[in-house]
Amino acid sequence: MWWFLIGSSCLPVALVIWSCAAFVISFLIAVLTRHVPPLVPFISDTGTQPPERCIFGLMINLSAFLGLMVMYVRYKLLQTLIERIPLISPRLNRTALICGALGCLGMCIVANFQETALRIVHDIGALLSFVMGTLYLILQSCISFKMMPYHHTHLVCGFRIMLSTVSTVATIPSILSVEGGGHHIEPVFSVALKYSRSHSDLV
Repeated sequence: MWWFLIGSSCLPVALVIWSCAAFVISFLIAVLTRHVPPLVPFISDTGTQPPERCIFGLMINLSAFLGLMVMYVRYKLLQTLIERIPLISPRLNRTALICGALGCLGMCIVANFQETALRIVHDIGALLSFVMGTLYLILQSCISFKMMPYHHTHLVCGFRIMLSTVSTVATIPSILSVEGGGHHIEPVFSVALKYSRSHSDLV
């Protein structure tokens, strides 16, 4: 087993569980303190006031770090496979890692710059997270397609393409919403986008 894979199988699972917990815990605290209505509040609204703001920021920062670790392990795995069977360009692998890292940076910005404090910075972080995260998914789908059948099955490739499609469909309205000065569609589309990215590296 390669050194970078030792113990790494728990990372994608930890990423999904921790990310889900971040949204649920901050939502519950915000509802119990009556800072947001219990019926489908905006994700960003559940992390704008203390104490939920502190929990939301801390947990999303850790989610971004876990996401970066998962992406780096994936990058190293593909780099090692490319040395044996050069099916994809190392540049494509590197580009995917950079897009993923920028998406994680966007998550950190969203977590630390609340919309009520610095709305423009918050929106830039959201756009960075959405767009770069979607590009990461699309590039990983291309990589999976090119590496069939040596490293990926048709099922895994199809699942990644499906997640990329969901992410792309969710990103477009999110961009339009930010450009329009509001985020009235955030509950549906940003949740779909965040969870499609989280689940992509599980397969």
